[in-house]
Amino acid sequence: MPTFIAIRRGLIGLLAALSFSHAASAATDGESVIAQFTDGLTGVDGRFEQRVWDADGQLKESSSGRVALAVPRQFRWEYQAPFPQLIVADGDHVFIHDPDLEQVTVRKQLGEEQQSPLLAVVDAEERQRQFVVTGAGARDGLQWVELRAKRDDAQIDRALLGFAGAQLVRMELQDSLGQKTEVAFSDWQRNPDFAAGTFRFIIPAGTDVVGDYDPKAEVIPLAD
Repeated sequence: MPTFIAIRRGLIGLLAALSFSHAASAATDGESVIAQFTDGLTGVDGRFEQRVWDADGQLKESSSGRVALAVPRQFRWEYQAPFPQLIVADGDHVFIHDPDLEQVTVRKQLGEEQQSPLLAVVDAEERQRQFVVTGAGARDGLQWVELRAKRDDAQIDRALLGFAGAQLVRMELQDSLGQKTEVAFSDWQRNPDFAAGTFRFIIPAGTDVVGDYDPKAEVIPLAD
């Protein structure tokens, strides 16, 4: 699997996990910071800018687009520049659509979210089983939380989440190969009214399908 694809899948799992829980017990400083974001959350919609560096510190990818999350496990991650790619999760399956390749990869959503630091953030049992969670102090005007994987085979070794109050502003990921991904979020709308079909996908005619197929899926673009 190409490393950048693994990072994108890991990233989506992180964000999806944030969307389906209420506040965690504030047993640590890190948990209390996360609780401000998850308390009362039913969904969020916003924009992102993402940059990826290789293990030598060389910038290898810059991208931007839109992201939407909804309780309990639905998300939509849309890369708009420099190349389009759409990732939609309906709660059961994850659809990864590459228009330029005319290909859709479909996977069980549970498999995509395994080993996800953010899944552990909002699930106390998963958090204790998979990660060490600590408050990481203040930096760049944000409160940071660190999640460090306990398993040696985790896709994401370490994640840093930067919050401004109840808003997730930045995310920094380190993978098992030393690659670093930074994501900056903006224009968040908290608990919006999503258009019907935002988190459903239909496979375009003539598109190659890899993996599972869900004929009930349908997709509706998000407005700019």
